[in-house]
Amino acid sequence: MPHAIRIHAVGGPEVMKWEEVAVGEPGAGEARVRHTAIGLNYIDTYHRSGLYKLPLPFTLGSEAAGVVEAVGPGVDWVHPGDRVAYTGGPLGSYSERRVMPADRLVKLPDAVSERVAATLMLKGLTVQYLFRQTHRLEAGDTILFHAAAGGVGLIACQWARALGVTVIGTVGTDEKAALAKANGCTHTIVYSRENFVERVRELTGGKGVPVVYDGVGRDTFPGSLDCLSPRGMWVAFGNASGPVPPFDILLLSQKGSLYATRPTLATYAAKREDMTAMASEMFDLVTAGKLVSEPRQTFALKDAADAHRALQSRATTGATVLVP
Repeated sequence: MPHAIRIHAVGGPEVMKWEEVAVGEPGAGEARVRHTAIGLNYIDTYHRSGLYKLPLPFTLGSEAAGVVEAVGPGVDWVHPGDRVAYTGGPLGSYSERRVMPADRLVKLPDAVSERVAATLMLKGLTVQYLFRQTHRLEAGDTILFHAAAGGVGLIACQWARALGVTVIGTVGTDEKAALAKANGCTHTIVYSRENFVERVRELTGGKGVPVVYDGVGRDTFPGSLDCLSPRGMWVAFGNASGPVPPFDILLLSQKGSLYATRPTLATYAAKREDMTAMASEMFDLVTAGKLVSEPRQTFALKDAADAHRALQSRATTGATVLVP
C-alpha cells in the first residue's frame, strides 16, 4: 500500500507522520498520479503549523510531478503514461500516489524533467503572476526582491534577467549573496549587517523602487514601504518570518500614496486556461535556457520533517524536492 505524510495535529515538524493510505481508481474528471518528485514550499510549513488552518487530518503538499497511471471518465487532456506536474487543488502531494482533479495537471515538455518541474509549478508560477500580472515588469525597471537566494528568489532573479530588469535582492549571508548574483541579481544586500532601506535609497539615488516583492513578512515590514517611490506597490506574497501585524491604512498615504496587495497563486491560476498559459510561458524560458531550476537539496519523502527543519532554519538555498 502506498504511503503519505499525514497531519493529525498541527505543530512542529514532529507532527508529520509517515502512514499507509488507500488510493483508489479515479472518478469522473480525475486522474491517478504516481509521484516521482515533490516540491517543498514554505506554505507547507504554514499548513503544518496551523498558521493557515485546515480541517484535520490531512496530507501535506501542493506541488509535485510524476506520471499519470489512470484517468477517469471525461478526461481527455492527459492519458496514462503522460509526464505531468501540478500545483493547486486539494492538498496531498506529500504522497507516493494520489487521485486528484485532472484539470490541475499540466503535461511536461520533453526538455523539462520531473525533478525540475517539481521545483517550478508553485514557485515558478508565483514569479509569473508577480512579474507578468500583479505588477507587470518591463525592461529597464528596478525592483526590490526579498529573500533573493530562496526557492522563489532564484527563479525571480533569472526571470528578471531575462526581462532586462535590475534586481536589488536581500539575503542573509555572503554565500547567499554570491548565489543570488550568479542567478541574475544585480545588487545584493546582506540584511544581517546592512540596513536594506538605506541601501535601496543609496542604490536608487534616493528615488526608491516602483515595486517591492516581499515574501518575508514581519521582519521586512514596514521597511519595505520605505523602499518604495511615490505611488509604488508593495506586493506581500508570503510571510516566512511571520505574518505582517495589522496596520493603519493611513500609513500608505503617509509614505507616498502607496499601493499594497496580498495576491495568491490560487487566484491567478484558478482557471485551467490561465494556469496552462502561465506554465507555457515559464516552460518556454526553461527550454530556451533562460530559467534553470535544478533542486539544490533532496530529501526522501519519508524524511519530510527533516526537510521542514532545514527550510525553517534557513539552511537551504534555492529549491528542495522530496523523492518517494
